[in-house]
Amino acid sequence: MDFTIVIIALSIGLTSSLHCVGMCGPIALSLGLESQNKLKFTLRNLTYQLGRVTTYTILGAILGLIGESFSFVGLQNYLSILIGVLMIIMVMIPKFYENGATQLRPVNALMVKVKLSLGKFLIKKDSSSLYIVGLLNGLLPCGMVYASLTAAIGLGSVYKSAMFMFFFGLGTLPLMFATVLFGNFLSVKQRQTILKILPIITLILGVLFILRGLELNIPFISPAKEALQLNGMDEHCM
Repeated sequence: MDFTIVIIALSIGLTSSLHCVGMCGPIALSLGLESQNKLKFTLRNLTYQLGRVTTYTILGAILGLIGESFSFVGLQNYLSILIGVLMIIMVMIPKFYENGATQLRPVNALMVKVKLSLGKFLIKKDSSSLYIVGLLNGLLPCGMVYASLTAAIGLGSVYKSAMFMFFFGLGTLPLMFATVLFGNFLSVKQRQTILKILPIITLILGVLFILRGLELNIPFISPAKEALQLNGMDEHCM
């Protein structure tokens, strides 16, 4: 997998986790992980966090099927441009960027079920329940998760899309782990500042995907068509 993609995914995850601390922090704080045993606390905390990472990875793989189908018929560059445009549109419509997708009836119905299930498993204290809480938490609406999943489609590969979301999830892990350990340490003002930064990151990603699709022969940013085809052939040979 392209090392640049790994760095981008980790960076997005780390940055967006500042927002996640404010939005998903209450769930993390309600897990009841109090323990005098540091090792037990760490393992239980990681169990919950890895549940989130698992969901992100699975969603990336599912959406990667769409991207791979475009790549298979030689339309990967057009898909990349389309993804970039969609990401820019997401930024231009802040209500959708935050929670607009939940206004769609099927998505809203799913979120109701997810939240009900979260409530049931939060009551339990065993490790398997913590992992399931993490899995369900990964399904909750989040603007940066939307943006990252959109970017994952544009990679044109199940493997790359899954790995992109895996490293995105790993990027969110340090601060979310610290939230469970130290509590919600972000003020309302700090959250508002972060909310202003995240759309800018999405906008930059959108521009990068458009440049990638234009095949301008710019190393790492907009590789030539031959380079994209070579990467695709190498991947299919794995």
